[in-house]
Amino acid sequence: MSGVREIQVGEPHRPVPVKLINFVGRAATRLGLKPIELNPDALMKSAIAKAGCDDFGGDECREGLRRFLQSADREADLTLLGRLMVRGYAVDNLVNRLRVVDWRKRHPEIEREEIIAPLFIIGLPRTGTTILHGLLEQDPANRSPLSWEVQHPVPPASPQTWADDPRIATMQKTLERLFELVPGFEAMHPMSATSPEECVAVFTQCFMSVQLQVQFNVPSYQAWVDDADMSPAYEYHKRFLQHLQSGGIRGGRWVLKSPAHLNNIATLLEVYPDARIVHTHRDPIKVCASVASLTAMLRGAGSDHIDLHEIGRQQLDWWAKLVNQALEQRKRFAHRGAQFFDVRLRDTVDDPIGVVRRMYSHFDYQLTDALDARMRAFMANNPRDKHGSHRYAPEDFGIDPVRDREPFEDYIECFGLRE
Repeated sequence: MSGVREIQVGEPHRPVPVKLINFVGRAATRLGLKPIELNPDALMKSAIAKAGCDDFGGDECREGLRRFLQSADREADLTLLGRLMVRGYAVDNLVNRLRVVDWRKRHPEIEREEIIAPLFIIGLPRTGTTILHGLLEQDPANRSPLSWEVQHPVPPASPQTWADDPRIATMQKTLERLFELVPGFEAMHPMSATSPEECVAVFTQCFMSVQLQVQFNVPSYQAWVDDADMSPAYEYHKRFLQHLQSGGIRGGRWVLKSPAHLNNIATLLEVYPDARIVHTHRDPIKVCASVASLTAMLRGAGSDHIDLHEIGRQQLDWWAKLVNQALEQRKRFAHRGAQFFDVRLRDTVDDPIGVVRRMYSHFDYQLTDALDARMRAFMANNPRDKHGSHRYAPEDFGIDPVRDREPFEDYIECFGLRE
């Protein structure tokens, strides 16, 4: 394929069972068969049977599910394993939604749970959001949704089982399988069953999430999400937080993060009018190359054909759209500047604890000596490249740092990112 760099992602690393599954899938395709159908009605029926309840809490997830499955089927060039992944992903998220809705119906007091002044970390990926999230999690006054409780939310975690809930081990095994299937992922995106989870995982239960387009090549689905009214997803997000804290694990404030909030600041503030927002920044060209590398890695788990230049162009176009929409919305809410705190990656890298100190001062939070000690211990135990390093170059993805900078110029100028 002239001019286009393709890779057989993970081919040397795939476990033998995975190779066998995909071999069967290719053989079936040659015979004109499609072993795993991605039918939304069938998957919803499977989820209902698995969950033991049938109320999805509204219809907003149905259209997103239909569009995601259609896009995955037609555009993602999935292997048999990829089709199994899409099917399992869809059913698991539908089951979680069913169970959360059912639990709330059986515990109507959850409606009275208050979500007060949550703190959202937004910004481009690879801009220091993960390290900030980890540092803030050291404060007992803060509460983040953890990976295991987002993926296994029913029943909500309780103080009695918080440290040794069996779902923690279940989630850790799931992550270990992911790390085996996608070598290098842990080095790029360290996570564990007990690490803070991103909001995109909650939005996925509405099938209105950017997480899906990172894992699978679903451009028509993502275009739909970009233009959709995200209010139902944010309302569900709030109900999900009420659900999680109803078990008794509260803390003083929620700390949440996702780049998906960038173009939804207005909707976020409609649902959480007292929210505090930490907006992280970095040279967008470096971000696009980094995210393109992560995207290629993840998509390679479910597809044999990964076009690096296509991924690079997708990232450039999509993030330019998001940062410029974010810039417009920041200007719209300039009169509410006290609710926002901006931080550049280079400041986080140079002095992460100093950044948290300034953040706490800006929002009038209390930073104690004990918290300072916990944050320093966290940094000592989580050095950069703890899980290995990941190398990539913009040109691998057809990204030219000079040519492709123009769509980001207003954002770069506004936040002083020119290097």
